[in-house]
Amino acid sequence: MARIILTFGIIAGLIVSLLMVIGMTLLAGPDGVGSETAGYLTMLLALAFIFVAIKRHRDVNLGGVIRFWPALATGLGVAAIAGLFYVITWEIYFNMTGGAFMDAYITAQIEGQRERGLTAGELAAHEASLRQSMALYANWWFRMPVTFTEIFPVGVLVSLVSAAILRNPNVLPRRA
Repeated sequence: MARIILTFGIIAGLIVSLLMVIGMTLLAGPDGVGSETAGYLTMLLALAFIFVAIKRHRDVNLGGVIRFWPALATGLGVAAIAGLFYVITWEIYFNMTGGAFMDAYITAQIEGQRERGLTAGELAAHEASLRQSMALYANWWFRMPVTFTEIFPVGVLVSLVSAAILRNPNVLPRRA
């Protein structure tokens, strides 16, 4: 099981890292901020390997039958490794760009609120709140867990769904 978790965790981690770098460098908007929807879709694409890992473990190691909890554990292991790759990639990108993403993000958020029609006082309060969050985000001990929580809940969801589906041996049965 550990070998499958490592193998598919690394595959998912490399895919999510590659797609993150492509999205942040090539596909980002003019304000430097990419689409959150596109980001989460790339996470789902990479984390689809959770399903593959659970099926492989079920079919190769367990003779075509797996219970829910071992399937979930396999999925969570893959999600954790992919999350680790995601965090490391973000840390490298964040430090190579000097945190420029955060300035672009704050500017985009303020412009979005301005377009919604907030008053000058409300905009100032919103900007002060964002700047305070940015000060926290500048510390790696705060940033790394926050970054991990961007991807890991998606991995938990994919693991739960995959474990629920693949515990039934009649779904994509093992080939003889």
